[in-house]
Amino acid sequence: MFKISVCLLTFNSARLLREVLPPLIIIADDFVVVDSGSTDTTLEICREYGIDVHHRPFDIHGQQMNYAISIAAHDWVLCMDSDEILDEQVVNYILKLKAGEEPTPERAWQLPRYWYVLGKEVRTLYPISSPDFPVRLFNRQRARFNDRPVDDQVIGEMTCEKIPGRVRHDTFHTLHEMFNKLNSYTSRLVKYRDIRPSVLRGIISAIGAFFKWYLFSGAWREGKVGAATGLYATLYSFMKYFKAWYAHKEEKFSATTEDHEKRTT
Repeated sequence: MFKISVCLLTFNSARLLREVLPPLIIIADDFVVVDSGSTDTTLEICREYGIDVHHRPFDIHGQQMNYAISIAAHDWVLCMDSDEILDEQVVNYILKLKAGEEPTPERAWQLPRYWYVLGKEVRTLYPISSPDFPVRLFNRQRARFNDRPVDDQVIGEMTCEKIPGRVRHDTFHTLHEMFNKLNSYTSRLVKYRDIRPSVLRGIISAIGAFFKWYLFSGAWREGKVGAATGLYATLYSFMKYFKAWYAHKEEKFSATTEDHEKRTT
């Protein structure tokens, strides 16, 4: 038998939190919630369930999760986001796992994550096909999250297997939320990665994304939700290059202005 710390990241998570917390509480021997500045009732809901909340400003997801892991009481950690809901089969599998002998530290498990957009299950959401199987249960002595600005992953020396069941990943509940996250994700990519500054490349990438993630993926069959995910893929592909181009132009303008001021003083 071994113990598991559940690590959960929150930010204005009240919409789903009463569905997210109960199955995790069944699993948890220790519960770590790290909040990045919620202004809704997230903190009150956590207190209702007797869960203390740690506060940390958000930089990137991987670093936030690694912080939660670092303050957990146990080496075995189950890492979750506040829009992911475990079903009974997943919970029962993990409980059975806990009741057995402690695994060797290199063992790790992947969650079966099914994506929902605007309340409907989808087959794709750029750049991911659903279901995907992220590593979320592991020993922190052997693994950690990497520093990718978007779509980070657990890295380390691991032997992984998939947990049976379903995890409902209820992302982008509204169009407003979808476009807000689109803007945030593309800004993070430009800030933390070396994106080639090119409007032409952005246009070509957007056209390719439209064909791959809307037409060829079959998203067009999913009505308005498919249209939303197709638009998301198209804009995401364009905006990361456009923002890089815009930032490059801003830097060149600032450098030119500064040089001109130095010559005229």
